Order: sequence, then C-alpha cells, then structure tokens
Amino acid sequence: MLPLRHALRWQAVSAALLLIVLASAVMPAVWLWPDQVRIESWVDHLDKWAHLLTFAFLAVWFAGQYRRDAYWRIAAGLVGFGILIELCQRMVGYRSAELFDIGADVAGVIIGLLIGLAGAGGWSQRFEDWYATREAGTGVD
Repeated sequence: MLPLRHALRWQAVSAALLLIVLASAVMPAVWLWPDQVRIESWVDHLDKWAHLLTFAFLAVWFAGQYRRDAYWRIAAGLVGFGILIELCQRMVGYRSAELFDIGADVAGVIIGLLIGLAGAGGWSQRFEDWYATREAGTGVD
C-alpha cells in the first residue's frame, strides 16, 4: 500500500465497496417487473457492461492505493472476487452464474489497471496531498 495518511479509512471504504458490489450481485434482480421478457432482453446486454464498468472502477480504485508493482495482486484479487460473485450467484436460486460475466470482469480489470498505468494510479495519495494543502491553507485542523 502507498504511504497514505488515512490508510485505515481507505481500507474501510474499499471493504465497503466490495461488500456493496457483492450484495448487488446476489440481491434479486430489480428488473423482474410484469413485462419481464422485454426488460430482461434489454438487461442481458447491460449486464456485461455493468460487470466491465464495475470492475474497471474497482481496478482504478485499488490502483489509487497501491504501487504499480502490486497491480498484479490487484488483478488477481479482483478476478478472484469476480469468480466469488459468480459462485455466490450460482448458490442463490434467483440469479445465474455466467462465464461471460467473468470475462467482462477480467476486461474491466485490464482496462482499469491500464488507466492506472496511464496516470490515474496513486490518485488517493494525490487526493490526500491536495486535501492537506487545502486544510493547511484554511487553518482548520
């Protein structure tokens, strides 16, 4: 982890984000309305994009808190998390596990880490520096 002033807070928010993603993945689908067939066909395509964007976001989030030499651990952890999500979805009767969801997760992780390598990595440290400078300028502790 990067030398962050508020490392425990970043870790707590990270854990909360992972729990929110997991809970969202195993909760009953909100699109099960009376016109279920029409809505489900629309959501089928949206689902893969949701996986890709969620895992890209998570990869950028963690790239902001870890050095570049730890990106492979971020990738392994997030891919494992994606597999865990699919296993949990398989265990609940109202969701289904799909191999293509894991593919979308992997694509999202790759995209997110490429964004991290392109300059977004370490963003949390830059945020803390900006915030400390802002607070020092106002005289507020």
